[in-house]
Amino acid sequence: MTEAEAVDWISGLERVKAACAAAQVLQTEALYALRCEEEGARGVPAAERGWGVAAEVALARRESPSRGSRELSIARTLMDDLPCTREALRRGEISEYKASLMVKETSWLPRLERREVDALMADRLAELGNHRLAGEARAHAQRLDPAAAVRHAERAVSERRVSVRPAPGGMAYLTALLPMTQAVACRANLQRAAASTVGTGTAAERTQDQVMADLLVERVTGQRTAQDVPVEVHLVMTDRALLAGDGVPAWLIGHGPVPAGTARDAIRDSAAEVFLRRLYTEPATGQLVGMDSRRREFSGMLRRMVILREDTCRTPWCDAPIRHIDHATPARDGGATDWENASGLCARCNYTKENPGWTHHGSTSGLEVVTPTGHRYQKATGPVIPPVRPTRPAWPPGLPTPEVVFPRATRDRHRGKPIPMEAADITLPPRPADEPWIPAPDGISLPEAHLALYLAAA
Repeated sequence: MTEAEAVDWISGLERVKAACAAAQVLQTEALYALRCEEEGARGVPAAERGWGVAAEVALARRESPSRGSRELSIARTLMDDLPCTREALRRGEISEYKASLMVKETSWLPRLERREVDALMADRLAELGNHRLAGEARAHAQRLDPAAAVRHAERAVSERRVSVRPAPGGMAYLTALLPMTQAVACRANLQRAAASTVGTGTAAERTQDQVMADLLVERVTGQRTAQDVPVEVHLVMTDRALLAGDGVPAWLIGHGPVPAGTARDAIRDSAAEVFLRRLYTEPATGQLVGMDSRRREFSGMLRRMVILREDTCRTPWCDAPIRHIDHATPARDGGATDWENASGLCARCNYTKENPGWTHHGSTSGLEVVTPTGHRYQKATGPVIPPVRPTRPAWPPGLPTPEVVFPRATRDRHRGKPIPMEAADITLPPRPADEPWIPAPDGISLPEAHLALYLAAA
């Protein structure tokens, strides 16, 4: 294949992706229409028809329920109100993301005005970038219905909120959705204060961006310094950690693992109170040891244990925070309030479960979700902390462990030179008489275990 042919393949596959997205839109709308028709025949009120379809779409797409709801809304809008955008997607002229931008920027308009924006943008869809496309569509929408634009802006202000989501390196994004004027004022204030701190020489080798981040934490929490965060440490103890002192990473509920050293630094550097709670796991499964309750609701330490076990919503592919501790087998059907029957769910998944045709089968080993169409989706309960597995094959029993270092081999490899066996600083044990030997790429015969180790290190 030539370079030009490779580019042609990339372009063609992008069109195929868009066409597949258009077909998915068609089938999503078809599922919704069929479900509403079936529920109408059963006498379900019109306002209640189609509940639960978004959750089924999410499971079929292996995505979260909130994403399923968004995809259902996009599909219905494209099929009903944006025919030009849908056709451009079907032809592969625009991406699925561009189609979603058109839906987003016209979602608050009445149907006729939405279709007019779609017609006005028909010749611009393929040639504009994402940012420009959204801006032009928004300008047409605001021109066609200024009053609705004002009402939309007022609703947007009512949806202001603060959220947090994990980021690489043990970090997190703290996001505040604010009116534009307030957001700009907050940043300008932090910039002025940080510039003053850096200018007076009291930044202690921090950059201006770092000072701004620290000032935000101090002003929001009222702490003297950003590091003085009260910490409750849930120290999950495996049998190895308990008996042999094996190190395990910390685990921040809802966000994932944190390096053990980073967690220790957070505890050591904080002048605030630190609470330590030890939790123990079963040696075979790595799951938390359970608790039972005779109460109707999951509360106290049992509730906390379930949250620690699940980490995020138990529904397959849903990563939303846990809001409800629910009975997998409902209490009205005799389900017990115990460790075996507990499920940590987000509010959306818990309410979806109550719709007709939905069933959950749960135990400590996992959860099975059965949808109204009879499809089944499983999610196993894993260990609280993922197990550590060896990355290299075990050395043959009875042989002394070799001393392995590869400074010369690694250096020559990065220079693009072949690596003869003698270039590697390696000491191998004597060859057992009955061990199979295989030829190495450079013609040297090596024991299989030796060759695997040699290649992995080199």
